[in-house]
Amino acid sequence: MKDVEAAGDASLEPPLAAFGLGHRLAAEALGTALLLAIVIGSGIMGERLAGGNVAIALLGNTLATGAGLVVLITVLGPISGAHFNPAVTLAFTLRREIGWGLGLAYVAIQIPAAVAGVWLAHAMFAEPILQVSTKLREGPAQGLAEFVATFGLIGSILGSLRFRPHATPWIVGLYIASAYWFTASTSFANPAVTLARSLSNTFAGIAPSSTPLFIAGELLGALVGTLACGWLLGGAGSRKTRP
Repeated sequence: MKDVEAAGDASLEPPLAAFGLGHRLAAEALGTALLLAIVIGSGIMGERLAGGNVAIALLGNTLATGAGLVVLITVLGPISGAHFNPAVTLAFTLRREIGWGLGLAYVAIQIPAAVAGVWLAHAMFAEPILQVSTKLREGPAQGLAEFVATFGLIGSILGSLRFRPHATPWIVGLYIASAYWFTASTSFANPAVTLARSLSNTFAGIAPSSTPLFIAGELLGALVGTLACGWLLGGAGSRKTRP
């Protein structure tokens, strides 16, 4: 573990002491905002260029999101752990990788940063800044899809950290890119992303009335994924709690 940290591993594990709280929170805010700018912006661009072909628009959205995640995690991972996601933060908190105080601070910065990223995308594409989505994504199949998407994300992160930590940015980016297509919900897998996307009436939006089911599926997927991986990976979850 110490050897990994000393090497500046670009994983989702927060470093022990290399950066202070201010730097960690700034990295989480920047990464989450840019992630949402990528998701919303690429959705707008894809829809405008696809000429009504939803599959092509989704493909553009997928490639941009997967590639963006690889870059963001590689650059910001050594600073904050590059969670950008309350479900991921919950997983690391449950595993005692970080303390509850830091976990709550991460979530408190991720949600407004996600909203800021949505507004940034709107501004770049000359869209009205303040919007509310009307795109309904309802039904138990959607909730199940979010459970599966988030369970798989947690498994991808924890498995890669256990066996291939330097590959974590690529594993996460590739998993999300694939989950865009194999889940019925197009894999939000992130409560902050879900809330923020409800404020964009564009290709990647979700109606506010659809968000509770998504968030419930995401949090349950994170919880079950953390517990399942804790057993599957053996003693990988017994590290010391961090400040």
